Amino acid sequence: MSHEITPSRVAEERTPKLWTGDYYNEGISHEGVFDKLKEECGVFGVFGHPDAASLSYYGLHALQHRGEESAGICTTDGGDFNYHRGMGLVKEVFDKDRLGSLIGSNSIGHVRYSTSGESKLANAQPLVFKYRDGDLAIATNGNIVNANQIRKELEAKGSIFQTSSDTEVLAHLIARSSKDFVAATKEALQQLVGGFAFLIMTNNKLIAASDPNGLRPLTMGRLGDAYLFASETCAFEVVGAELVRDIQPGEMLIFDENGVVEDRYSEMQRRSLCAMEYIYFSRPDTDLNGANLHAARKRMGKKMAQESFVDADIVTGVPDSSISAAIGYAEETGIPYELGLIKNKYTGRTFIQPSQELREQGVKMKLSAVRKVVEGKRVVMIDDSIVRGTTSRRIVNLLREAGATQVHVRITSPPFKNPCFYGIDTPNRQELIASCKTIEEIRQEINADSLAFLTKDGLIEAIDSYSTQELNGGLCLACFDNDYPTEVQFHGTEKFGCGCE
Repeated sequence: MSHEITPSRVAEERTPKLWTGDYYNEGISHEGVFDKLKEECGVFGVFGHPDAASLSYYGLHALQHRGEESAGICTTDGGDFNYHRGMGLVKEVFDKDRLGSLIGSNSIGHVRYSTSGESKLANAQPLVFKYRDGDLAIATNGNIVNANQIRKELEAKGSIFQTSSDTEVLAHLIARSSKDFVAATKEALQQLVGGFAFLIMTNNKLIAASDPNGLRPLTMGRLGDAYLFASETCAFEVVGAELVRDIQPGEMLIFDENGVVEDRYSEMQRRSLCAMEYIYFSRPDTDLNGANLHAARKRMGKKMAQESFVDADIVTGVPDSSISAAIGYAEETGIPYELGLIKNKYTGRTFIQPSQELREQGVKMKLSAVRKVVEGKRVVMIDDSIVRGTTSRRIVNLLREAGATQVHVRITSPPFKNPCFYGIDTPNRQELIASCKTIEEIRQEINADSLAFLTKDGLIEAIDSYSTQELNGGLCLACFDNDYPTEVQFHGTEKFGCGCE
């Protein structure tokens, strides 16, 4: 039996609200004021700790940047499932009473930003099911490229889907198998193509699995006798756990009352950890494959300075992900680093904006240029990527309005030309400015005095996470070079996927 915790009406009665809709991020436009890329989600799991729900709460809070649309936790004490999911931020979805009702020493949790599947409660994870052997819960980070194909085949055989999330495909594959749970899970995972990190829980088992290319990160930690799992190591720091190791591509770890079995459902394919984890998504206090993100981003800034120096008075970074790279650029060039741009951390994404004039000023509600810092100065503005170009143009103009005499833009990644299929929300190829414009045309579009991107080789060298013997340094760079590590679908001349129709 599974128990859904009844939501309190307190949150519904709060007034006034600073966002439109019934919850933060409802009906969010994927363009918004800023056109930054969005990660799909983050996962956190616990096996063997009496405060599993509380650990998951704090772990998910540390992963909030990976998904701000919905959150959920499912726990078990070896018997019944207890779970709660809701739309909004972790701190809005859970309170003390709800956490107290989530009894159990095993748990899996999830924060979500939808790229595949609609923005609604039914798609919030962990997804929870009843099947022949009891209860089943699944949380995932990433995207299954062949989910639609598998879904159609299963529906033709009589399967009835309850959500539009591609994660549900895995549950149906497991449930339809005549094999035991572990063998059925292994067989199901072998049918999936894409980039994914799964946490799968039954009443007495927890499985952690990574895709054969290792596209999406998944790490294992230890807290006393308990095992923890997270999309980023920063979540372990928050709860006082220590990092044990990364889950390897194609690996499948099975935890139950007898301990842990280290197994594989697939041999490792071409290693292809998403480069955007290093460039933008992961927190700077996260370590990926032994490389600290802050240090890696500083090296990107230093490499950028070596490749594309420009004489200027100050260097500033676009908060928050580009601060580390800006520091690196400043250290390498000797140009002073200054806080020329300040981010307002307390704004929602979808403000009530009663007029077009206010909507056009929306960028200033999230980002401000410090006039006394940039006025009369030649500014080097460091950012991590350019997607449509609208964000860069707005920020360049902010600096000019604050009195900057020159604005030189340096991007610590190659031009972003191709859509992602593995769990990043990207526009269609036609909307990616670098896919249809030259660097000079982009410079003119964003109103910069000069523009340069980090080269692909410079990026690989700066990240320095794997042996140089591996293709692309063990990274997925498909968004830059169009070399996808798995099969992807075509529609005419346009690649599509990841829910970015």
